[in-house]
Amino acid sequence: MNKDSMDFVVYMIHYCANKWHVSPADVYKKLNEAGCIMNYLVPHYEVLPTQSSEYIMNDIVLYLKVRGIVL
Repeated sequence: MNKDSMDFVVYMIHYCANKWHVSPADVYKKLNEAGCIMNYLVPHYEVLPTQSSEYIMNDIVLYLKVRGIVL
């Protein structure tokens, strides 16, 4: 993970935390538990920032649901 992808992951964690009304630590825990950070956000960093934050958040929700993680 380079600095740019790390900044993107941190941004998305905070964006989701604000939308879901939970702490960034809770969002990080769920994303990490599901493998979303290292298996989705980081590998697709080049293309994901071309989408809206809302779109990416909805993708994250779907990613978590498929893996049985409840928000």
